[in-house]
Amino acid sequence: MDAAEVLARLAGIPGPPGHEVQVAAAVEALWRPLAAEVRRDALGNVIAVVPGEGLALPDGRRASVMWAAHMDEIALLVSSIEEGGFLRVDAAGGADPRNLLGQEVTVHTAAGPLAGVVGTKPPHLTSADEARKVPRLRDLFVDVGLPAEEVRRRVRVGDPITIRQSPARLQGQRMTGKSLDNRVGVTVLTLALEELARRRHAVDVYAVATVQEEVGLRGAATSAYGLEPTLAVAVDVTFGDQPGIPDGKTVALGQGAAIAQGANVHPRVLAALREAATAEGIATQPEPIPGSSGTDAWAIQIAREGIPTALVSVPLRHMHSPAEVVDLGDVREAARLLAAMAARLDAEAVGRLVGPGWQEVRAGAAGTAQ
Repeated sequence: MDAAEVLARLAGIPGPPGHEVQVAAAVEALWRPLAAEVRRDALGNVIAVVPGEGLALPDGRRASVMWAAHMDEIALLVSSIEEGGFLRVDAAGGADPRNLLGQEVTVHTAAGPLAGVVGTKPPHLTSADEARKVPRLRDLFVDVGLPAEEVRRRVRVGDPITIRQSPARLQGQRMTGKSLDNRVGVTVLTLALEELARRRHAVDVYAVATVQEEVGLRGAATSAYGLEPTLAVAVDVTFGDQPGIPDGKTVALGQGAAIAQGANVHPRVLAALREAATAEGIATQPEPIPGSSGTDAWAIQIAREGIPTALVSVPLRHMHSPAEVVDLGDVREAARLLAAMAARLDAEAVGRLVGPGWQEVRAGAAGTAQ
């Protein structure tokens, strides 16, 4: 598959938190030829199952790895309908008011989508004090160009709103668009499934396009609980290099996927990723994250009794804006990394992950536990 084509296809679909059904349908269509089973769970997560050769764990279960990338995007929702038919809005996820003025949007109603724009006061009528301030979300409104009574008939409070914009190629390997956070991650999983189909692998693989990450990592929490994988790798985007951000807070575009290191990452899963990258010449970069990563990895890590988890990220500029920018080479390297790691998880490698020092039981001096 072509990375640009897959990403453009996915990024062009609206998928606000809790309303990811259109994205889910596209993901299912992409994954069905690459998996033995593709299903959607009660929360809306899309799960592809790719059986391995049946590597058994000490407790008799089959060893498995879960790949997770969220498919929802930051959005707005209608908070009230005002005189004149103008829509006041609230945020569904980390919407930034600085990026919203004058944007074209789609209001997703029960009767179908409505085109609209985020209104803005003309600069001629803006006071000097107003011009110096960042607009507040509660001061923004959406204009759908209909009479008030028609708006009230067609729009309901709570209807989601998304930015209306098509992805585009820039120069070289760069692509821009809205919702690259995190359709990039879903693209990585898609390419990794294609690569995995060409390789032998002992472990079962679950690829999961999760829902509602932007409002609380919800799909990751429920799918990890349900699947109970042996280990997991979350895939997301991270802050790409750009002016105005201090050194050490970003990762360079075009130099490979970022492998996180910190409290959210199991040391042995981290080692397995590094070994795979070195063995197969895959370009990667380190990304120190001391505490919470704010990604699906955070929820997966503490599902059930705890799941050994790692985080692979693709550098992204202008995050949470309608003009996010990614390097397609980094997308491909991240996909290669996931497939390589899964293919290298033989009995010895899995034994290191679940063996002595981590998941083990030793008899104590006080006698047998009851």
